[in-house]
Amino acid sequence: MTNKKINIAIVGLGFGAEFIPIYQRHPHANMYAICQRTQSKLDEIGDAFGIEKRYSDFAELLKDPGVDAVHINAPIHLHAEQSLAALRAGKHVACTVPMATTVEECRAIVEAVQETGLTYMMMETVLYSREFLFVKEMYDKGEMGRIQFLRASHQQEMAAWPGYWEGLPPMHYATHCVGPVLGLTRSEAEYVSCLGSGRIDEHLIPKYNSPFAIETCHIKFRNSDLAAEVTRSLFNTARQYRESFDAYGSLKSFEWTQIEHEDHVIHTGEIPTRVKVPDYAHLLPPEIASFTQAGVYDADSHQHLSFIQGAGHGGSHPHLAHQFLMALVENKDPYPNAKQSANITCVGILAHESAMSGGQIIRLPEFTLS
Repeated sequence: MTNKKINIAIVGLGFGAEFIPIYQRHPHANMYAICQRTQSKLDEIGDAFGIEKRYSDFAELLKDPGVDAVHINAPIHLHAEQSLAALRAGKHVACTVPMATTVEECRAIVEAVQETGLTYMMMETVLYSREFLFVKEMYDKGEMGRIQFLRASHQQEMAAWPGYWEGLPPMHYATHCVGPVLGLTRSEAEYVSCLGSGRIDEHLIPKYNSPFAIETCHIKFRNSDLAAEVTRSLFNTARQYRESFDAYGSLKSFEWTQIEHEDHVIHTGEIPTRVKVPDYAHLLPPEIASFTQAGVYDADSHQHLSFIQGAGHGGSHPHLAHQFLMALVENKDPYPNAKQSANITCVGILAHESAMSGGQIIRLPEFTLS
């Protein structure tokens, strides 16, 4: 194993600050720089973690030859713009979800990766949560038998979030439920059909011209007999926060609990059993293993809202950072890579388009397929 260290720059210090100590302790990372538009926030975080390289201008950060890779945690409408700028500046990219907000933006990122030979990874938390790793382990060992169907949901009340979320079409932020159903068998979506249901508050509709309270999408898997169903809601729907997925196999099935913090269920044949999902810190370098169990900084007062609502994102943060870093160190593709990230993200974008057209079947574009 090489001792190479990757100089990481984190962009966006709300949710992004959760990753700083992970990179600081990872044996293959150097937490090199941070970037935040607000100078006071930049200095607060920089001082707290002893980071000297600080940028309030993303373009200036990209001019720094010392930066090997950027981890982008900006608002979602900036993800594509910043990812493309970083790739064109010669930097590897890890980006929080979603990859982009349009199909054409996803296409541009895939093409930029192909042109530059650089690495891109969408940092989808559910794909590295302990629940997903638990089910993936059962599947890989053959314990579930033949996978017959997958289902996932992500229901969240976004009323208290920044203004750009207001009225967002549910499926435009669908990677938390699309990711696990495609990721379990490492499949690709071939086409989607989606229906919208209900109606959000009238004042929320004009921003994105999207009326639906809930959108439910069926996904047909490519080169497979499998299909999946995913459900999303963001506003005006009474439901405890939920990121869930169910996997139905011929021998064993996994069902997510109905109430957060309760135990999940394994069905072996027709016999149900409550199961305590184990932690998967043993897959990580010991220096960062503890970060699967708690928020990574100032736990009581500064955890990001998404971390609190998501029950710590299933301990996924150190796994995400480790996957990205090892892809760079070992010169291999991370999961999900650019094409896989585009396939996952475009499912949601095209699902909303389908819902607006009454459930029309829409095929995933060729650039998202291997």
